Amino acid sequence: MTGPFWITATPPTPNGELHVGHLAGPYLAADVLRRFLSAEGHTVRLTTGLDDHQSYVPVRGLRDGLKGEEVADRYGAAIVAAWTDAATRYDPVVRPRSDPGYTAFVQEFFAALLTAGAIVPRTRPLPWCDGCERWLYEAYVAGGCPHCGAESGGNACEACGRPNECGDLRDPHCVVCGTAARLRDCERLYLPLAPFADRLASYWAGTRMPPHLRALCEVMLAGGLPEIAVSHPSDWGVPVPAAGFEDQRVYVWFEMAPGYLLQHPAPRPAPVQFFGFDNGYFHAVLFPALFMAYDPGLALPSAFVVNEFYRLSGKKFSTSRRHAVWASEALARVGADVLRWHVFTDRPTGRQTNFEPADLDHAREHLHQVWNGWLDRLLADVREHHEGRAPRERPDGAAWQVLHGRVLRAVAELREAYAPEGFDPRRAVALLDEIVAMAVDFGHEQAHERARPAGTHAAAVSGQLAVAALLAAAAEPVLPDGAVRLAHLLGVDPGRPVDAAALQPLPPAHPIRPADGAVFGRPPALR
Repeated sequence: MTGPFWITATPPTPNGELHVGHLAGPYLAADVLRRFLSAEGHTVRLTTGLDDHQSYVPVRGLRDGLKGEEVADRYGAAIVAAWTDAATRYDPVVRPRSDPGYTAFVQEFFAALLTAGAIVPRTRPLPWCDGCERWLYEAYVAGGCPHCGAESGGNACEACGRPNECGDLRDPHCVVCGTAARLRDCERLYLPLAPFADRLASYWAGTRMPPHLRALCEVMLAGGLPEIAVSHPSDWGVPVPAAGFEDQRVYVWFEMAPGYLLQHPAPRPAPVQFFGFDNGYFHAVLFPALFMAYDPGLALPSAFVVNEFYRLSGKKFSTSRRHAVWASEALARVGADVLRWHVFTDRPTGRQTNFEPADLDHAREHLHQVWNGWLDRLLADVREHHEGRAPRERPDGAAWQVLHGRVLRAVAELREAYAPEGFDPRRAVALLDEIVAMAVDFGHEQAHERARPAGTHAAAVSGQLAVAALLAAAAEPVLPDGAVRLAHLLGVDPGRPVDAAALQPLPPAHPIRPADGAVFGRPPALR
């Protein structure tokens, strides 16, 4: 595990606020990896952007009586605010419509591939709506996926993850007015993927990715890699820099590839990319091919961390259909610790999982009863029996030796769950909960030592403080707000590495600050 590290989270579309499903996917998980690696002393850059030019933005505007720019600005600001409230930060957030040089670089990238012959013109059927007098692509069109038959939007199917040409959708219809579309020939620019087949296969063989994504790549390869339309007739997005196509815009998923390059100055390390499975084809097939065509020397992603769909009451979270629990509302109600705790315990890794609004209340109650309950008892003991200072006695005895060994084994597993090679935040949360549960049991059992004339209760308190100091480091990637508060109470540095050295007794007579409320899961108004 060597740095520097570059971590990316797929840019969200500002056609609505972030919902809990988004946070359960790439955004909070990427922050966990950043925090762990930063604590290890590595230089880490966590980046993302806003996907302003997705066609879902102007479609939302048509429904709400707003201009596309108004939609993008309103929800772009809300998305960045939600990241901040969820204790997540990015450096930078690329903004396509306002960052200087963005449009010029995307056009230069496109023109380079056009000049090299990687992009070619093709005339093929594209759906047209007579009522709206509009070409239909991506968010403007829906129909049956030509590969799996599921209801699909244009350009890519969320269900099976495979691309389409819009014109090959079954029974396409206009999303705006609902009428059946008719097919008309339209000349667009295409990227044939077949010339990259061997290089892509070699790249996939050496890249960490989950089996579901690998299966998608191999199925596409076995079926013959398609040609992908990289321009669409539209007035929303980056103008195509090619004569004869002035009325078209660069396909937004093509645009995202140079957008990623703008997130990190050269030289760029191989990134670790976080995204949902419905974005899998773009990140694992399209983008690597684009980077190969643009600059064969570019470092391609070393790993893909992929989440499946998070469902809400049995149905997929959806911004466009307004089937969601908005992140801003959930954060305002329960705070960052509780929301982060729950979405990691229920993270849709390798399978779809389901969210119910009451789940956040259960998570808050768990942190309050188990985690804060133990810390409250421990801090009260220190205040009442040790004058608010760490005992002079060192942890000792058979029970401590058992606890010490179990906690160290859990820490070793926790490091694996946090590290890029075995990243698994679900496992990390389970291990943190196990460490706390062991400390809870130890504290209850050792409390009886106070009744013995020669009891070792002070040594047991010292041992629990050592576990608490470890927790302040070990929990910070997952629950940064509470972990920093705990570090402050114990008088230890926040942001320490998650390793065995964090399990050290506090110095004798070391002052312990009294808690002024809940440590973990504190309500937002009291943060």
